[in-house]
Amino acid sequence: MEFQVPIKRLVKRAPEDVASVQVKQRGENRRSSPPPLTAALKVGWRLLQKPEYIRCFVEFQGEKELFNVLYRNARSGHANKIRQLSFRITDVCNLRCHTCCQWGDNGYLLDRKLSDLYKQEVPYERYVEMLRDIKKHGHTPLLYFWGGEPTMYKHLPDVIEEGARLGMAPTMVTNGLNIPKWADRLVEAPLAFIQLSVDGPTKEIQNYARPGADVKHDNFQDVVDSFEALYEARERKGKKLPIIGTITTVSRANYDRLVDIYERFKHRVDLFIFNLSWWIDRDSSVAHEADFEKRFGFRPGLHRGFEGEWNQFDINVLSQQVKELERRASLPGGRAVYIQPRLLEPSQLQKYYTDHNETFGYDQCISIYQCPELDSNGNLSPCRDYHDYIVGNVKETSLVELWNSPKYVEFRQSVRKDGLMPVCTRCCGLMGY
Repeated sequence: MEFQVPIKRLVKRAPEDVASVQVKQRGENRRSSPPPLTAALKVGWRLLQKPEYIRCFVEFQGEKELFNVLYRNARSGHANKIRQLSFRITDVCNLRCHTCCQWGDNGYLLDRKLSDLYKQEVPYERYVEMLRDIKKHGHTPLLYFWGGEPTMYKHLPDVIEEGARLGMAPTMVTNGLNIPKWADRLVEAPLAFIQLSVDGPTKEIQNYARPGADVKHDNFQDVVDSFEALYEARERKGKKLPIIGTITTVSRANYDRLVDIYERFKHRVDLFIFNLSWWIDRDSSVAHEADFEKRFGFRPGLHRGFEGEWNQFDINVLSQQVKELERRASLPGGRAVYIQPRLLEPSQLQKYYTDHNETFGYDQCISIYQCPELDSNGNLSPCRDYHDYIVGNVKETSLVELWNSPKYVEFRQSVRKDGLMPVCTRCCGLMGY
């Protein structure tokens, strides 16, 4: 259902339309968190290798920035185009990272058998069929692959290549497993953007924060080998893509070593992303369960995977670190840095890590109008991190049908009318890119 103003038409009208919009209802104010302009300029030129990818990124971010103009009837719960399709393509992972909601200290998958998780995965052929179908219906979204560890899905390169062929910019986050052996295929596809999870500048810190399911596994070496393989393949083939990035989750293990991470990998990385970490405390967990049940008639449970104490550290030191990162990024030849969300002062950081109700102006969820979340078993959810609410399964129903189905619309209407749920205030869909 397309009832909104297309972005390319809005560009000429934006000043007049923006000025006329009066946003007063609950949940309709939103601070934005786009990548800094300097960061975008430092890495964005690489997308010129595949111009159709530029459109994917611009339409995704542009719709975010102009949401209240484009979606004047957002309370109806109906969405326009799919701007990003998120594949949690497998739940299986070779690591047991402490901060992970799936396999971490309180992860919700810890009691699951790997064989069962493998059996439920969506076949590669169904993904290809689905991508071709949404393209036929006018959707050309960014593709975002995660997990689990996405490279443990053996047909991942095939899905990436099909998405690239259709003009859908593929991106992924990975811990580095299997990347060296797939590097040539990823460069040739091309993958638009790859983020390698780096939580430490040394083997000791990285492997402490991101231990293997096999205690002998060396994830730090995986990361080093992946950076080298991707950089070497890109140079050898004379390509600009993929943009090579890091994603660092700030925790007690590394909050005082963020600058060291930058220095250790700056010769192989185009963009450093530092995530202040998503977390939830027990009081907010309990409040979320009651709020969710009141809205939808059942109690959720996946959010408890984000409960933990790994966000307790010296705020002043963290503030010094993130400010120094931005300073180094601003220097000639400095690598792009993105702090997510961009909170630099000790007072802001103190609130972020102690007051779960503080939103810093991020009080409107746009992700539910842009980004369907696809689970490894084919279930589809509107929510970026907490997939308790399921609208259907793509093994049985087309994604196009589910996108504005009654259950999807109901979820959007609830969040738009009644505002954010307690769990929402620390979410990549709300405060991230």
